[in-house]
Amino acid sequence: MNSILPSLDRRAFLRTSAGFGGGLLLGFAVPGLFAEAEAQANRGAQLTAWVHLAPDGTTTIEAPQSEMGQGVLTALAMIVADEMDADWSKVRYHRSSADPAFNNPEWKIRGTGASNTVRNFLAPCRKIGATVRAVLVSAAADVWKVDAASCRTENGAVVHTSGKRLAYGALAERAAKLPVPAEPSLKDPKDFKLIGKPVKRLDTPPKVNGTAPFAMDVKLPGLLTALVARPPVIGGKLASFNGDKAKAIAGVKAVVPIQSGVAIVADGFWAAKKSRDALEIKWDDGPNAGLSSEGIRKSYVEAVNKPGIVARRDGDVAAAKPAKTVTAVYEAPFLAHACMEPMNCVAWVKPDGVEIWAGTQWQTVNQIVAAQIAGVKPEQVAINTMFLGGGFGRRIAQDFIAEAVQVSKAVGAPVRLVFTREDDMRGHFYRPASYSRLSAGLDESGKPLSFAARLVGAAPVAAVLPGFIKEGQVDPEAVEGVKGWPYETPNVLVDWVRAETPVGVWVWRSVGSSQNVFAAESFVDELAHAAGRDPLEYRRALLDKHPRWKGALDLAAEKAGWGKPLPAGRASGIAVAESFASIVAQVAEVSVERGRVRVHRVVCAIDCGTVVNPDTVKAQMEGSIVFGLSAALYGAITVQNGRVEQGNFDSYPVLRMDESPAIEVHIIPSAGKPGGVGEPGTPPIAPAVANAIFALTGKRLRTMPFGTLT
Repeated sequence: MNSILPSLDRRAFLRTSAGFGGGLLLGFAVPGLFAEAEAQANRGAQLTAWVHLAPDGTTTIEAPQSEMGQGVLTALAMIVADEMDADWSKVRYHRSSADPAFNNPEWKIRGTGASNTVRNFLAPCRKIGATVRAVLVSAAADVWKVDAASCRTENGAVVHTSGKRLAYGALAERAAKLPVPAEPSLKDPKDFKLIGKPVKRLDTPPKVNGTAPFAMDVKLPGLLTALVARPPVIGGKLASFNGDKAKAIAGVKAVVPIQSGVAIVADGFWAAKKSRDALEIKWDDGPNAGLSSEGIRKSYVEAVNKPGIVARRDGDVAAAKPAKTVTAVYEAPFLAHACMEPMNCVAWVKPDGVEIWAGTQWQTVNQIVAAQIAGVKPEQVAINTMFLGGGFGRRIAQDFIAEAVQVSKAVGAPVRLVFTREDDMRGHFYRPASYSRLSAGLDESGKPLSFAARLVGAAPVAAVLPGFIKEGQVDPEAVEGVKGWPYETPNVLVDWVRAETPVGVWVWRSVGSSQNVFAAESFVDELAHAAGRDPLEYRRALLDKHPRWKGALDLAAEKAGWGKPLPAGRASGIAVAESFASIVAQVAEVSVERGRVRVHRVVCAIDCGTVVNPDTVKAQMEGSIVFGLSAALYGAITVQNGRVEQGNFDSYPVLRMDESPAIEVHIIPSAGKPGGVGEPGTPPIAPAVANAIFALTGKRLRTMPFGTLT
């Protein structure tokens, strides 16, 4: 999500002065970022990051963001360490607590998403590193009785002009007693040693050797395992149950009703699974027993003819007098997040509070939810953020946290709540389905005089933040990817028809851009074809006011050899999009083999402003492309008789290794503000592939998924 979150600040924090067994531990406030801290300055400054410098020179940097494969632990450590001039070989990370001290500067809560970690933390982390460096220089100058201006820093040491040298570790205790400068001098970017350079990730070794801690690895005395039986029909409720047979399974400790269904608590997973299978339960299916994907689509087809809420209006579309009109409808289905690690959480409700171990993106909200369930204050809820086996927005939800806390409270013991793959796939947190009608009027040369888009679908932000999108307001995520239509067009109208269904929707990697860019960039190709123009040149001619877009297109096209002959039976398609403050262009080379779409090569160009770790940027583009291809070729959650039909990867396929294309990523050098990289690689791939298929076969694909052609 972008800049849409309301402030959820709930308390001030106490200045932390304790160290990790000696050394220097610094907490810093960044003026202007935290309104609450500025308003209550007499209570102490609000922390944004902690740096611990041990006597042996080991530098431990607190990581306030959740690590789900996007490389934030390394990126944030790189930023601080570079400004510190720390010895990178001695840099370590520590995942911080859920204290407001580590709030996301934009959201004012502890949370990870919207590809905004580097965007939001680059400036404060640079300041933290520069402050530590300044304090260490002051400490060395104090030891030597010299002017601090005669000292410099390098690779974990302070060096005097005379050649004298003191390692950071030797200065730690003295530095901890010195005043902290309010405005330390930042490095000139030309002097960066780490930022902008490929650096091996700090979390790779533990993930390779199996020591990386996930919530499933947590071990506690008396820890029990819980599975929950949930209604099979969307919106259904528990009517009654008989737990006698379930309780008879060896190892079962309790069978308890909770808000979402019936929990089986046992001494291990298999006992809980067998017990759940034996549970005699009756459900009240409620009003959605007849719900179907066909019915939902029919309601969307009807809704597209209703007036929408205007998201953008330039000029007067109705007044345009085109020589030719092009109209097309694009459809996208509900999608699951399909994280490799299904949802799970360890919760322990104690007399004096709650402790949680979970791979979560949304710590502050989880504190509030858990506190309400347990009947304690939010500050009595400790969140231990574990590694996330994929997030994609799914782990912003609180369902798995809430269930674990409810069960632990009911049985009075620590509980590990586990979702099976089927539980997860049918968990009712989906990318919204969409139905989009796009229309453009072209002049005699093929240039657009008007562009109109009516988008039909649910409001993902309203799902995450109930009540935030008021009646008559536009959900910004529902229209992104189309609202920002960049192509030179004097008359533009984008509106949105809010169409909620009983199917639970949520934010999904790249959110609205995932389906809307498919529509917009496929449609531009349709306009190019109608104008008799090359798709690349048609776009370029309409992007004079958007040089970053044009630059990304040009680089991707150049590296892909756009316009050069391809092997027989192959064709290329192109697409470009802006999301999360980054521009990504992609060229896909495809063939159709026995009716199945095969993507052989993808060339990607990204302009994401200042780059911290280019290796991470490339990895995220590669992952985003594979993620987006899975959705484009195969992804669909369908409903029949109120039930989600997909349950595992046999019915919800993802791209296999032997199907993955060769991927090339090219980064456009920039000193601009950093953009996101975790999500922007996903939106362009579907239209690039669809456009390539049109170039190859003449068949225009307007409905996802399209992995098999008929």
